[in-house]
Amino acid sequence: MSGTLAHRLWTILFYLFVAVIVIFAVFPFYYAIVTSFSTGTALFEVHYWPVTFDTSNYETVLGGRQFPRSIVNSVFIAATTVIFALFLAVTASYALSRVRFRGRGLLLMAILAVSMFPQIAVLAGMIEMIKFLGLFNTPWAMIISYTVFTLPFTVWVLTTFMRDLPVEIEEAAIVDGATPWIIITKVFLPLLWPALVTTGLLAFIGAWNEFLFALTFTLSEDQRTTPVAIAMLSGASVQEIPWGPIMAASVIVTVPLVVLVMIFQRKIVAGLTAGGVKG
Repeated sequence: MSGTLAHRLWTILFYLFVAVIVIFAVFPFYYAIVTSFSTGTALFEVHYWPVTFDTSNYETVLGGRQFPRSIVNSVFIAATTVIFALFLAVTASYALSRVRFRGRGLLLMAILAVSMFPQIAVLAGMIEMIKFLGLFNTPWAMIISYTVFTLPFTVWVLTTFMRDLPVEIEEAAIVDGATPWIIITKVFLPLLWPALVTTGLLAFIGAWNEFLFALTFTLSEDQRTTPVAIAMLSGASVQEIPWGPIMAASVIVTVPLVVLVMIFQRKIVAGLTAGGVKG
C-alpha cells in the first residue's frame, strides 16, 4: 500500500514539474499574444487575460509594404536553405555511413568542428567571401551562410540515422542493379523521413530566426528578413518604441513555426531519437 502511495506521489510531482516547465516556456509567447491586442496605456498594464481585442497593431504591421516583403524574404531564404542543406546532407551522410574510405572519422570530426565556432568569430571571413562572390545585399548571401552553419547538424543526424538502416536493403538494391543515386533516392529517402523532417524543420527555424548575418549582409529594406524588420521597428528611445506593433510582428512570425512543430511533432521525436537505442 505504501509503495502504491509513493508511486502516485512521484507521478503527481512529475506532472507538476512538467506543468511548471510548460508554463515557463509557453508564458512569454502567450503574454506576447495578449499584449499584441492592447494599445495606448494598456500596453504598460499587466494583464494575464485579454481585456481588449484591438487588431490595430496587426493592421499597422501588415498594412505596410516592408514587413510583408520581409516575410516573403524569410520564407524564400529559409526554404532554400533547407533544400540545399538536406540535399548536401543526404549525399554526404550516404558517403560517411556506407562508403568506407580513409579519413572518414577525421572528416566527421571536421564537420562537427565547424559548428563549434560562434557566428561572430567567422563574420569577418564570411563578409569577405560574400563580397568576393558579389552576393552582398542579396538573399543568396544569407542562404550560403545559413547552409554552412546548418550542415554539421544535418549531416550528423542523417549519418547516424542512415548508419542504423539494415545493410541487407542496400545489398538487395545493388543486386538488382541500382546505382548509388537510385539507392539514395528510391531506397533510403522513404526510410529517412523522420530524420529529414527533424533536420529540415530545425534548419528552417534557424534560418527563420537568424539575425546577425541577416543584419550584416543586407543594406536595403527590400532585402531584410523578419528578425531585422522587427528590430527596425524600434524607436529612438524607450518611450518611442512601438511595443504593440513589435508584439504583433513577433506573434506573426512565431505562429507558423508553432504550427509546423505541432504538425510534425511525431516525426521530430522519431528523428531526434534515431540511433539512441542499440539492440
